[in-house]
Amino acid sequence: MLILLNKPFQVLCQFSPQDGRETLADYVRVPNVYPAGRLDADSEGLLLLTDNGKLQHDIAHPDRKEAKTYLVQVEGVPDAEALARLQAPLNLGDFITKPCRAVRIADPAWIWPRNPPIRARADQPTCWLAITLQEGKNRQVRRMTAAIGHPTLRLVRSAIGGISLASHPLMPGEWMEVSPEDLRVQSS
Repeated sequence: MLILLNKPFQVLCQFSPQDGRETLADYVRVPNVYPAGRLDADSEGLLLLTDNGKLQHDIAHPDRKEAKTYLVQVEGVPDAEALARLQAPLNLGDFITKPCRAVRIADPAWIWPRNPPIRARADQPTCWLAITLQEGKNRQVRRMTAAIGHPTLRLVRSAIGGISLASHPLMPGEWMEVSPEDLRVQSS
């Protein structure tokens, strides 16, 4: 079984109770499924859960990770030089990132409003980036955008391999079962 969940903002990526905070157990009441990877509480979007240990390993293990795409609203508008730095190996102090794909995109119309909304400043523009990684270290995307001078305001994971929220539109907290074959990205 493979479940696609649109993880809401501030929900913890665990099933065990945690000091009155919302967890995956508040949304998915399917026995014996576990997250294949994680999203920080302040990140939203696509999370895969499975009852298959091998599939969980294949999705989350560093040597076999599926490509993950994040839609990231950042403070300011990165120029071509900043985007080039983001895509190249970037030294974050404790590790150097692998090259990634990062492009500016139009505001994604299909994304739901966040509750609470991000902070807005009249004098500070924002823009959206699509960042695709082959790795996924703790808070990596946030650290990468901060390193190029454009802090992350909102982070939504939109795709893992061939599974995306754009093609499986779910509101935060909704989930559906998908096929493991959907993970494999179709070659063009």
